[in-house]
Amino acid sequence: MSSKVVGILGGGQLGRMLAASASLLNIQVIVLDVGVDAPAKQIIASSSHIDGSFRDKDKIVELASKVDVLTVEIEHVDVEALEAVQRSHPNVAIHPSPSTIRLIQDKFHQKEHLSSVGCPLGPFQAVDGTPEAIAHAAKELGLPLMLKSRTMAYDGRGNYVLRSTDSQSVAAAIHFLGSGSRDLYAEKWVPFVKELAVMVVRGIDGTVSSYPAVETVHRASICHLVWAPFRLSSIDQDPALPTKAERVAREAVEKAFQGAGVFGVEMFLLNDGEILVNEIAPRPHNSGHYTIEACESSQYDNHLRSILGLPLGSTRIKVGAAGMLNVLGSSNDTSKSFASSSSLFFSDDSLVDKLTHIALSTPGASPHLYGKAQSRKGRKMGHITIVGTSDAEVRERMTPLLTCIAEFEGDSQSAQPSSFNPSHLLGYSHPHPLITIIMGSDSDLPTLLPATQILTKYFPSIPFEVTLVSAHRTPIRLVNFAKSAAARGIQVIIAGAGGAAHLPGMVASLTGLPVVGVPVDSKSVSGGGGGGLGGVDAMWSILQMPRGIPVATVAINNSTNAALLAVRIISAGQPHLATQMEDYLQRLGEEVETKVDVMGKVGWAKYGK
Repeated sequence: MSSKVVGILGGGQLGRMLAASASLLNIQVIVLDVGVDAPAKQIIASSSHIDGSFRDKDKIVELASKVDVLTVEIEHVDVEALEAVQRSHPNVAIHPSPSTIRLIQDKFHQKEHLSSVGCPLGPFQAVDGTPEAIAHAAKELGLPLMLKSRTMAYDGRGNYVLRSTDSQSVAAAIHFLGSGSRDLYAEKWVPFVKELAVMVVRGIDGTVSSYPAVETVHRASICHLVWAPFRLSSIDQDPALPTKAERVAREAVEKAFQGAGVFGVEMFLLNDGEILVNEIAPRPHNSGHYTIEACESSQYDNHLRSILGLPLGSTRIKVGAAGMLNVLGSSNDTSKSFASSSSLFFSDDSLVDKLTHIALSTPGASPHLYGKAQSRKGRKMGHITIVGTSDAEVRERMTPLLTCIAEFEGDSQSAQPSSFNPSHLLGYSHPHPLITIIMGSDSDLPTLLPATQILTKYFPSIPFEVTLVSAHRTPIRLVNFAKSAAARGIQVIIAGAGGAAHLPGMVASLTGLPVVGVPVDSKSVSGGGGGGLGGVDAMWSILQMPRGIPVATVAINNSTNAALLAVRIISAGQPHLATQMEDYLQRLGEEVETKVDVMGKVGWAKYGK
């Protein structure tokens, strides 16, 4: 075992996954939580685990006497007890620092502190839990108004959206938020377009690193889905948004808080590209579960490394894309008819059990169950991570799970497999393309169609899009398109152009992605094309790129080869595509052999007649 012992305040699912990482390094962990079978205690058997509340001062002192480092898996601990331990046990390191936990526990104080160090925030103010005070806050900040408990609020508990200031609505808000028993504050409703999250790691020496920004999707204020990495949804969005989100998150942690460990930074993305900090958690976070399978070092590995003074692990994502689904408990009146047909049950909750069985039959899926004895509606019972080579593949693999939840909830509309959209097989652009096919004019479309046909017929698993981008008529669109391509998840650009054929080269000068140029025969002057030079003009234009701006070039009008070359480029990171390419080549050879056989039978004079 390692020479240092780590004590964890809290034995829930975060402590469970932290203990799992510790077990791989022979790091001894002692958990403080109620019961002998808390989720974290199930991972590492130890007679040293402590049975008691992580808010119990005496139990915290008992834990401190047995460990070298104290950390938390939940911030709702007794900070005064931790501060007392700092004084009584100076050789025990506490990460994050008690001062950080104290700041974060009170969300209003957290907001005030973040504001004082210059973090971007939406408007907020303290509010008493009275009808008059709430009505005044609504007048100041507008409706809808987000009302929150300052303490003990998480997973949607303590959050209430007020949409009207009539007496009945205000009374319902006050009742939901504790009938005056809790301190409250109000936030102006932020018209965000997406919610983002970044996991930030800080070592004892102050080294700070961050994981890729991810998109989070919430239901009833509880994290439902995580898509990693965050992708732009439009060419008009700033291509630096993912990098900007990471920077905002790192700066918030660096400026505002002390201590080593992992911090989960939740943010809002506004329509104008502004990013606002929402909340920060001083621990591993729900939005970082995906890192276990998708990143070179998980958030739990890095939390241990950071609090023990070890070198921080790489935060790079090692897969094309990933998704995470929270598995929540269902109601107690779960229908038995929904239960899995298997004789092996993973949970008494039939929805949890069904989702686990689906995950086990889904490529790239990794179910994580938390070992909680009792399931109840809305309780986090586990999560499922799905990895894949692309956003499209991950969403396709996620579809059966989302459909299962929708069917269980009786939502027939959501039960349709809308999460996976094979639109590229139906003549429409895929929302999550790997290949983009662009042209300067719709007159070039017939020349580019063979590229779409070869992809659709022989490589249907590769999502692609087709669109117009003119180097001369829409230069701003060209710049936005090229600069945003990588951030949208595109891996190869096929650009068809005739005449001067500036499109491929201009795109290649604006992006680091590989560009394949297709010279197009513009045919006639009257058509506004390249002067009737048979496409030779376009070919030389695309071939003669200046040094430093490479563009792969295929034969005139040969978009088929452009598509095949794009597949070969992508196959460098997806070996199964190389196998599909070999199968395609074999079919070409078989077609020739068939023709040889036919020509031998009918004779060359009659062949083809």
